[in-house]
Amino acid sequence: MSRSSRHFVHPATDAAVALRLYGKRVMLRPITAQDFEDWSEVRKRNGDWLLVWEPRMSIVSPDPAENRDAFVSRCGARDRERTVGTNFSFGLFVNGRCVGEVNLNNVLRGAAQCATIGYWIDKAHAGNGYVAEAVVVLARFAFDELRLHRLEICIIPRNTNSRRVMQKLNFREEGTAERFLEINGVWEDHVRYGFTVEEWAQRAEELSVAWL
Repeated sequence: MSRSSRHFVHPATDAAVALRLYGKRVMLRPITAQDFEDWSEVRKRNGDWLLVWEPRMSIVSPDPAENRDAFVSRCGARDRERTVGTNFSFGLFVNGRCVGEVNLNNVLRGAAQCATIGYWIDKAHAGNGYVAEAVVVLARFAFDELRLHRLEICIIPRNTNSRRVMQKLNFREEGTAERFLEINGVWEDHVRYGFTVEEWAQRAEELSVAWL
């Protein structure tokens, strides 16, 4: 059994619960309806911390952090995306508690074979390297299991906490895309970081020793 397969379990039944990815300290798995209380508590407590870095929430749709039905619908949408292979969303768990999320978004096949990574973490757990570890876990999954060729992480230039994750991992900075994404109602520039399967092949042992 390969190192990768020991950490990737995805049986045909109850796949959302069974899909678990592990680092040294973190565990990633899909968020389910049973996680509502924990996830809601973290999101509500970190509202101001996260608001400035995320797209503006629809004013006509209920907030999944406040509304259980909306949260369950969100889980169902993520399950469908994972089934068709367009997005793979994971809760970030430390010591059994949900402290954030890390997601593999916008998976493209064909000639591109790429995806983007997004993440957020509870302010109380920031600064401990959990997100960096989770990004390496997700990179291993993306390259070794999904057989993607390229990952991209896009970050608002002034988001120093998020950019520090890229510095810890020494991911390649590729430049700035102007007015790239709508964040909290504003079209924000984003620094783009890239990481390819060739770079993973060169650095897999180094990153695995450090984080996995």
